[in-house]
Amino acid sequence: MTVLFCADPLAATRTDPHFAAQARAVRDAGGVTALLDHDALLSGDLATAVRRIPRDLGEAWYRGWMIPTGRYAELADALGARGVSLRVAPAAYRAAHELPGWYAILAQVTPGSVWTPWQPGEPPTADQVAALVAPLGGGPAVVKDYVKSRKHEWDEACYIPDLADVAHAHRVVSRMVELQEESLQGGIVVRRFERFAQRDGRTVEARVWWVHGEPVLAGPHPDTPDLFSEPDLTAIAPLVTAFGHPFVTTDVALRDDGTWRVVELGDGQVSDLPTGVDPSTVLDRLT
Repeated sequence: MTVLFCADPLAATRTDPHFAAQARAVRDAGGVTALLDHDALLSGDLATAVRRIPRDLGEAWYRGWMIPTGRYAELADALGARGVSLRVAPAAYRAAHELPGWYAILAQVTPGSVWTPWQPGEPPTADQVAALVAPLGGGPAVVKDYVKSRKHEWDEACYIPDLADVAHAHRVVSRMVELQEESLQGGIVVRRFERFAQRDGRTVEARVWWVHGEPVLAGPHPDTPDLFSEPDLTAIAPLVTAFGHPFVTTDVALRDDGTWRVVELGDGQVSDLPTGVDPSTVLDRLT
């Protein structure tokens, strides 16, 4: 097994401290690690990004910080020129990383959603927002881009109390686009708001890790490492298996009617492990 990790921005010859324990786990299991310059990749300097990755390594997994889908495709090309191929091809990465790629197959276990491609920095009109949200009818909703929300600006740029109030929906969607600036990924997504069970004022949530369609670890979400309930994956597992991606995570939450729902699906290469979890539990399954 070969895994590419992000290099430490302050010391290019060592692993980013956030992933150091994971790199050790790979090496302890007899695997090979190499270092990618994530900052150089994001800036478009592909030669610098891959210069410390040995040639002819063959197939490799990536474990590191998120990469926009366009940059990931560029990385795949740059590695290919060095005799290295990513285990997750660019098309598969996009399908798992961006909501439009995975929504259809998980539609029955995730909140109803609509979306549209969008350019960063371009404010939508009220008519454009009205046309986007019309299929959802009324009721509460949340807005995000294809990958991330502005949940820390909940009332300002995330939560829409009633989609029937188009003026309010327009303000929230516009603010999300504004705050995301150039980091807006893919487009605008609006999802029905579902009420989830709470404990100590926090949502009961779990992150499930899937390798080749099998759940290998269910643990707490990294944002709430001290809060975990074992999820019921009966309805979810067949759909993730059918998705066919080699390495994904699902963030699942317990709806207040007792049903476990998929809040997000993500490419496992760029999903964070919560503190306290033995990384070998997941990484040893990446064959």
